[in-house]
Parts: sequence; C-alpha cells; structure tokens
Amino acid sequence: MDEVIRSRPEIALDDFLPIFLSSSMVLIFGALFVGIYTLVKMGILKKIYAPLAYIFWILQAYCMYFVAVKLQVDPIVGKILAVVMIAYLTFPHLYYYLTHTAETEEEYENQEIKKGK
Repeated sequence: MDEVIRSRPEIALDDFLPIFLSSSMVLIFGALFVGIYTLVKMGILKKIYAPLAYIFWILQAYCMYFVAVKLQVDPIVGKILAVVMIAYLTFPHLYYYLTHTAETEEEYENQEIKKGK
C-alpha cells in the first residue's frame, strides 16, 4: 500500500496567535450578532440597537476574511466562506419573517373561526 502524503501550508509561528484570536472572534461576534438581533426582534431591546447587531456581523465577516487570508485558503474555499457569511446574515431574517407570517396567519384563522361560531 502506498502512503498518502498530503502537503499543506504550515502556519507561521508569528501568525498562530492572530489566527487563533480571529477565529475565536468569529464565534463571539456571531453570537453577539444573533443575540442582539433576536433581542431586538423579541422587543426586549429597543430598535435603536439593531445597527449594533449588523456591526458585529461586519466584524465577524472581517475576522473570517482575516483567518482565510492567513491560512491561505483556495479560491473556492474563499467563495464558500463568503456564501456562508451571507447566509449567516440572511437566515435570522428569514426565520423571523416566517415566524411572523405564521403567527399572522394563525391569528387570522382564529378570527375566522370565532366569526363562524
């Protein structure tokens, strides 16, 4: 059996800490984005805090880009990461839109049932 040898770029020692911190910030900024966005949609936070959620998303996207550049990912992987970041921005909007639509339809159906009685 032949051995499979994989060559991958080594991470420079000087780049390890920035890569580690940036990848950690991707998680933290992502949690802050979703958390603040959710709290605004639930009405716990005022709508004035909504732009703060988007600032955290921008910081998350930048940290993801920084990690991708430092790790020297392939162009296709870079494109996949960009699509993932766009999806991370749009999925909470889609979720709350669908939830709001379902609640509105349920309220409408409940009103129709009460009128029918």
